[in-house]
Amino acid sequence: MSANATFTEPWTGTLTQLEWPSNPRLLLLALINIPLISIVLNVLWQLLPRDKSQPPLVWHWIPFLGSAPAYGRDPIAFFRECREKYGNVFTFILLGRRVTVTLGPQGNDFVLGGKHTQLAAEPVYGPLTTPIFGKDVVYDCPNEKLMEQKKFVKVSLTIDKFRAYVGMIDDEVKDYLNTDASFKVYQMDDINEWGTFPVLKSFAEMTILTASRTLQGREIRESLTKDYAQVYSDLDHGFTPLHWMIPGLPLPSYRRRDAAHTKMSSFYQSILRKRRENPTENQEDDVMNSLMKQRYRDGKQLPDHEIAHILIALLMAGQHTSSSSLAWAVLHVAARADIQEALYKEQVQHFGTPDGGLRDFGYDEIRDLNILDAVVRETLRLHPPIHSIMRKANVDIPVPVTLGTPSEDSVFVVPKGDIVLASPLISQVDPGVWDNSESWEPTRWYDEKGVAAKANKEYNEGEKVDFGFGLVSKGTVSPYLPFGAGRHRCIGEQFAYLQISTVISSLVRRMEFRYEGTFPAPDYSSMMVQPVPCQIHYRRRKFE
Repeated sequence: MSANATFTEPWTGTLTQLEWPSNPRLLLLALINIPLISIVLNVLWQLLPRDKSQPPLVWHWIPFLGSAPAYGRDPIAFFRECREKYGNVFTFILLGRRVTVTLGPQGNDFVLGGKHTQLAAEPVYGPLTTPIFGKDVVYDCPNEKLMEQKKFVKVSLTIDKFRAYVGMIDDEVKDYLNTDASFKVYQMDDINEWGTFPVLKSFAEMTILTASRTLQGREIRESLTKDYAQVYSDLDHGFTPLHWMIPGLPLPSYRRRDAAHTKMSSFYQSILRKRRENPTENQEDDVMNSLMKQRYRDGKQLPDHEIAHILIALLMAGQHTSSSSLAWAVLHVAARADIQEALYKEQVQHFGTPDGGLRDFGYDEIRDLNILDAVVRETLRLHPPIHSIMRKANVDIPVPVTLGTPSEDSVFVVPKGDIVLASPLISQVDPGVWDNSESWEPTRWYDEKGVAAKANKEYNEGEKVDFGFGLVSKGTVSPYLPFGAGRHRCIGEQFAYLQISTVISSLVRRMEFRYEGTFPAPDYSSMMVQPVPCQIHYRRRKFE
C-alpha cells in the first residue's frame, strides 16, 4: 500500500460518512456558537500562566482582531492606557500579529537605535510601500542598497541647493494664490472681504508644486500640474493600516493606488527616454540627470524603472509630510492671533522696505527668524507626521533592564518574529518632560536653556554616525524625534524645515487667517497623522 493511500483513505471514508446539517436553524446555531467558542478559548488562553520573560499581553476579547479597533481609533490614547496598566513594554495583537511596544526615550532608542540585522524595517514596510513607490527601491531592496539610494538623492539636499529653493517655493506659492479658485477673494485685491480655503486640498497641491519644482527640476515641474496632487492622493490613500496588514485586496483604494503608481512611473520613464534619446537638449542640474549618472558600488548603473521609483518616493516624501505639517501649523496660527501677529511683525522687522512693503527673503535670512522656527518645531513636536515606527525582530532580543523588567532576576525578551514598535509622539507629549504638553505653545522654544532646546540639541548634536549616506546625528535618546532617528532617520528633514518655513512666510506676509469652531482632531485613518478635513478663513493683507 502506498504512503499516499495510507494517509488519505481513512480521511476519505470519514468525510463520506459525515452528515452535514440540513436544518437552517442548525447552521445558524453553528454560525453563532463558533465565534462565541473562539472568544471563550481566547479568554482561557490569556488566563493560562505565561512565560515571565515575555512582555505582558494586552487583554483582548476577540482572537485575531485583538486590539486593532482601539489602536486604529486613537493609537496615542491606546498607548497611554496600556502604559498605565503594563508599563513601558507590552505586547498587543494586531490582526493576528504580535506587536511589542517600547515607550519613552529608551523605548525609542531600543527600536530606532537597534542593529538593522536584528530589527529590520524592510519586512514590515515592504508590503506597504512597494505598491506605492515601486520595485527595487526603498524597502523593496536590501538595506545596503537603500543606503546607497539615499546617498544618490542627497545631491538635491545641499546648502547651495537650498539657497536656490527658497525663491522657487515663494514663486510657486504666489502663483498658486493668484490662480487657484479657493483664493478668489485674495485675487480680488479686497482687504476687507474674507474667504475660505480647504486646508488639506490646498496644502496638498501647494506642496506637490513646490516639491516638484525644487527637488525634481523645471522640466518635471512644468509637466506636473496641480491635478497630479490627486494622483499622489491616491498613492497616499494606500498608506493605511488595512493596506499594510492585508495587501492586494480587490478594493477601489487598492486599484486607484496601483493606477496612480503606473501613471507616475510612466510619466518619469517617458521623460527619461526622451533625455536618453536627446542627451544635449536638457542640461538642467536636476536630480533626474544626477541619478542617470550614478552607479552602485558594484558598478551597475541605475535602470530607468529604479530612477522613476526613486523619484516617486522623493516627491512623496517632499509632498506628504510637509503637507500634513503645513496644515497643522497654519491651523494653529489661524487659531492664535498673538502668534500670527508676532510672525508678521518678524517679517516686517527683517524684510520691511521704506515704502511699507516686504522684500524677498533668502535661505540664510529665513534661518534667523526665531518665531517662525519656534512655530515649525512646536508643530512637529505636537504633530509629527508618523505616530508609530515599526521593525521586525529577526532574533530574540533582550529588553534593557532600565526600560522594562519583570523582576530582579529576569528580563523581558522580545521573541523572534514580533513586530517591535516605537512611538516618538508619546515622548513628545509626555507631561513628565514637557510643561503643558498637550498645548501648542511655540514660546517654549524661545528659552535657550529650556527642555525644548535641550531636546533639540540631543536630537541634532548628539553622536554622529555614517550609515552609508553621510554623517547624521543618531539622536535616538532625545524626547523630540520629529523625523525618526538612527539608520532610517529622514534624509529630507532639512528640506522639510525649509519648505514649511518658506510657505508659512509666504502666506503670513500676504494674508491674515482665522479659524472658527472646535480645533480639528487628528485623523488616524492613514499611517500619517493629518487633521480631519476643515476650512480656514483668510483675507488679504493691506501691504505685502
